[in-house]
This record gives sequence, structure tokens and C-alpha cells, in this order.
Amino acid sequence: MTRPLAVVLTAPGTNRDAEAVDALDRAGAEPMVVPVTQLRERPSLLTSSQLLMLAGGFSYGDALGAGRLLALDLTVHLADELAAFITAGKPVLGVCNGFQALVRAGVLPGGELRAALGPNEQGRFECRWVTLVPGSQRCIWTSGLDEPIFCPVAHGEGRFVADDDTLHVLRTGDRIALTYEHDTYPANPNGSLAAIAGVCDAGGTVLGLMPHPEDHVTARQHPRRSRGERGRSGLALFENGVRHAKHL
Repeated sequence: MTRPLAVVLTAPGTNRDAEAVDALDRAGAEPMVVPVTQLRERPSLLTSSQLLMLAGGFSYGDALGAGRLLALDLTVHLADELAAFITAGKPVLGVCNGFQALVRAGVLPGGELRAALGPNEQGRFECRWVTLVPGSQRCIWTSGLDEPIFCPVAHGEGRFVADDDTLHVLRTGDRIALTYEHDTYPANPNGSLAAIAGVCDAGGTVLGLMPHPEDHVTARQHPRRSRGERGRSGLALFENGVRHAKHL
């Protein structure tokens, strides 16, 4: 298989599916946008794919909380299919709203661990570019990455919070996949605990993060390209996920 099939899951209000498709395509996958209503009717679309990405945006208008209704789709209508997908070792990526949905569905951090993504510490929507530092070799999406990723955030509920026991497990289990460059605002745009920007599950194949690496996969997307700044794109993260999918 040269180009693994990648499902980009969307719902009403998702607005980053085009960027997700572009990033996955450049990384070597064959992306296919699938609305969650269609996947509920044809769960075989997930079964036959090798990679799943939950794109960012404001699914269902963030009614009842960011990602909550999409999480219900995952837990009520697609629980068996999603569990089988993860058990098979297939890579899953949830970005921004997708991360929120995976956390609310209990997929992340996973098991008995509990965490949440609360309102930003500054009390407002944050839209800015940040620097992410890869920090996990367990996570198949970040393993081997030796360069920071420069990409934007755009969220109002992205502050990662967890109890001490959960934080300890995440640290000792090498499951803190990405951190913000510094712990203080604005480098840490939402006040996340321990500057956590993204975490993975125990198997290392499911990654959730608040920033948008899909928004910086080419040089022209760099906000200061006209000033000669280059590099630190998020493409390598997607290439890692696609490379893993190819070997399934």
C-alpha cells in the first residue's frame, strides 16, 4: 500500500477539514472527508481505513461545551468501531475540537485517567502562533521529531487540566507528546498544566493537541515568510502518522 486511506471526520461546524486534507495528502496519505452522520450510517468506512483524523473547528456549534456532542457520537454510535480501530494500532489524531472530543469521550488520556480542557486562563479566545516542543518517543506521531513546530492556536477552551496522579502517569509513561515552548503567557496561550499542548494514549497511536500543525505544512504558510523566516513546519508530524499507517 503506497497511500493509506485516511478518514478526516467532520461535523456541522468543523472548519479545518481542508487544511487536514492538504496536510495528510502532502504526507503521503489518501484523505477522505467523512461527515459523522455518514460514518454513523456506514461505519465500514472507518473499518476499511488506516488513519483517522478529527479535524478542528466548532462541531455542533460547541453546544453544551466544546466537543461534547461529537464525543457523544463517538461513545454512543461509534464506540465499537473506534475501539477496534485503536486496538488494531491504527493512528488517530485529534486537533483542537477533535482533541476536545477525544478527551470528553474518554479516549484521551485513556483508561482510568481523567483530564479536561477548560476555558483559557486569560478568559478569552486565543488566536496566535506558538512554538511546540516534541517530547515523547512513545507517541508514534512525535517519535524522532527533533525540531520544534511553529503553528497557530485558535480556541477558547484549551487549558489542559488533570489531577496529580494523572500528570504523574503521563510524565512517567512518556505520554506528554508536545509542550508549549514556555510555561508563561503568551507562549502557553491557555494556561495549560505543565505547559501541556498534546498527549497520547498508552499505546502511543492516539494523539490529541490543541494547536494546528496542519496550518503550517508549507513554507508559504509561515506568517513571517516575507521576512525570510523558514522551517519548523508540522509536516513531519503527519509524515510520522502516515508512515505508521502504511505498515499496518
